[in-house]
Amino acid sequence: MTNDTTPLTLDGSASLETVLAAWHTATVRLEQTHETLRGEVRRLTEELKAKNRQLARKNRLADLGQMASHVAHEVRNNLVPVTLYLSLLRRRIHSDPESLRILDKITAGFTDLDATVHDLLQFTSDRDPQWHVFPAATLGDDLFGSLAPQLAAQAIRAVNDAPPGDLIRADYDMLRRAMLNLFLNALDAMPEGGVLRFGLTTGQHELALQVSDSGVGLSEDAVRKVFEPFFTTKPGGTGLGLAIVYRIAEAHGGRVTAANGPDGGAVFTLTIPRSIRENAA
Repeated sequence: MTNDTTPLTLDGSASLETVLAAWHTATVRLEQTHETLRGEVRRLTEELKAKNRQLARKNRLADLGQMASHVAHEVRNNLVPVTLYLSLLRRRIHSDPESLRILDKITAGFTDLDATVHDLLQFTSDRDPQWHVFPAATLGDDLFGSLAPQLAAQAIRAVNDAPPGDLIRADYDMLRRAMLNLFLNALDAMPEGGVLRFGLTTGQHELALQVSDSGVGLSEDAVRKVFEPFFTTKPGGTGLGLAIVYRIAEAHGGRVTAANGPDGGAVFTLTIPRSIRENAA
């Protein structure tokens, strides 16, 4: 009896082993395709959720902006005569030190209220940028100069790292307001002194203005919520300063992010597309 080792064949051509191997290969590819599709579905689902959150946030901000604008205008209209009456009262009691001390506290309260109203009006402002070209270093020098007394009082060293020759095309007043809010936020984080840095980096399609401090940094919760209107970790803060920065970044077609620096402290980066900077006029 002879030992026949010839593989079994199907239809006289393909061996059973070949068919099984092909089946296995097809099954593996099908599983890989299935996993790829599942991953793509997960990605698209997360992307859709993020877009829905952004849309919901914009709708809330639109409603909030209308309400805040109305309230701010009404409060400011009523602050004008009150401020005048306080001035008249100060003249009448100029010789009474105790009454003047109390009046100073009242005046300080109205000054804080006026600052809050100003923040509300800035937050609800929806004007288009007025485009100008200017050196980034000039913006930094301007801000450091205006804050010089406070920087000296808090023993904070100011460092302008923006290259002198690098130009920005943006709305100077709006961008100055955004940077000022970031600077003031950094000063609040360094009551005992530190280093405040202003810098600029440029890429092929974007440029990024960066403000960093040597304070205690941001909590995970703050990193997530820091640009939300009325979110604040400061006693007496309005929670609108960084929300205004967010709005100004959006108005320039850009974005703003918050993070903790590698050596400690917080880092805020406002990024503007270079296409808008170069083409808008």
